[in-house]
Amino acid sequence: MIPSTTAAPHWEEILVHRLTQFGHRNWIVIADSAYPAQSNSGIETIATGAGHLEVLGKTLKSIAVCKHLRAKVLVDAEFKSVAEVDAPGVTAVRESLYQLLDYQDARELDHEQIISMLAASGRQFRILILKSTLSIPYSSIFLELDCAYWNSAAEARLRIALKNASEVQVATQSTEQRLRSPRFSGPFSGAT
Repeated sequence: MIPSTTAAPHWEEILVHRLTQFGHRNWIVIADSAYPAQSNSGIETIATGAGHLEVLGKTLKSIAVCKHLRAKVLVDAEFKSVAEVDAPGVTAVRESLYQLLDYQDARELDHEQIISMLAASGRQFRILILKSTLSIPYSSIFLELDCAYWNSAAEARLRIALKNASEVQVATQSTEQRLRSPRFSGPFSGAT
């Protein structure tokens, strides 16, 4: 009997499927070819066999059609200083990446700081790493997923409302306790 074989799902299919499962605090990394495979079971690494700009472009488009997700973009601060003499082609890649990312929306952090954030998130939340064929250092793009229908301003207003409600509740409970106290001798305390 000949064993049946099935083709492995294409990285784009996997990405779309993961996006239906992912929410805020999940990450997607578009990594260069030297990005290490990590041992954490919550981190899935896929070698796409595709170019960096292609993987990033398709990933950003896939996220853009998700009603529940948006991406906070992080780039390695070191990337802007990688010299052409040390990494031939970096200038063209850098310009293309910045254009694709609409660079104003990307946050730069030191590589080790991003890796620490990713490791901390990976202890509780799933991460998808899509490795490209690019061989330029510090070119990985980190997408920290966030809720598309809720933003930090709405969260801040909610926290203020909860704090205010809590303070009112504490004040009300304190007043009620004083009124029930045997030491209270107001006009309605039952004393004649």
